[in-house]
Amino acid sequence: MQTDQDGTQSPAEGDSPDDVGSVAPGLDLLVDEHEEEVSENGRTVRRRGVYLLPNLFTTGCLFAGFYAIIAAMRGDFESAPIAILFAMVFDGLDGRVARLTRTQSKFGAEYDSLADMVSFGVAPALVMFSWSLGELGKFGWSAAFIYVACAALRLARFNTQIDTADKNYFTGLASPSAAAIIASSVWVCHDLGWLGAAVPLEVAVLAGVLTAVTGFLMIANFPYSSFKSIDFRSRVPFVAMILVVLVFGLVTVDPPSVILVASLLYALSGPVMQLLRWRRRAG
Repeated sequence: MQTDQDGTQSPAEGDSPDDVGSVAPGLDLLVDEHEEEVSENGRTVRRRGVYLLPNLFTTGCLFAGFYAIIAAMRGDFESAPIAILFAMVFDGLDGRVARLTRTQSKFGAEYDSLADMVSFGVAPALVMFSWSLGELGKFGWSAAFIYVACAALRLARFNTQIDTADKNYFTGLASPSAAAIIASSVWVCHDLGWLGAAVPLEVAVLAGVLTAVTGFLMIANFPYSSFKSIDFRSRVPFVAMILVVLVFGLVTVDPPSVILVASLLYALSGPVMQLLRWRRRAG
């Protein structure tokens, strides 16, 4: 933007039409317009505003995590885990939508990370704490805090290594996968009727240990497959579709148990892969 001799503003060289006057009159007094440097045709230019579509999915992820916290505070330990699972769906969609529509941005990446911290860091810990850990005193809130702190450390490490890390593997258990373990555990126990005072002490202690261990898996140096190497646009044998149908049928039989078993197996795959690597090196 440049100012003419008569005081009026006109687009400067390099400005695009959507960069000029993108803020509604008067709103710029309340909210500063976001500006971001992007690379276009080998040049670094500044663009105003944010992309709507991928950030809608990120907002859905954030809302689902917030709803899970509210549901847990009200004692609804069926809706709370389901809300966290919905947050996982939204989180998986926002990045893919951004890549498909070429609407990636630094703002979107930071917004996604903050939403993940709420939905997969704070929400699972509070849901677990409200369900059983609150009855264990210091051990309970310590286990919940370990999970939250490890989720924050895992996301911070991921953000700093995003440009150099192997895209086919995660270092440490991804926070959505960790949240799936916590959420499905609470959901399974809810279906078994273990609520409030009905939760056995041994189950509550085991839940605390599971919460802390899941947190440590997020910051461990175990490799986990990201499944990003799978090409969903390629042809597959017909039997693969039969397997997909069988998986969906299995999930509908007992969703919380199937999700818990699947998430636990994935969490164990990291240490197993690391042991295999050590054996290869030793051999």
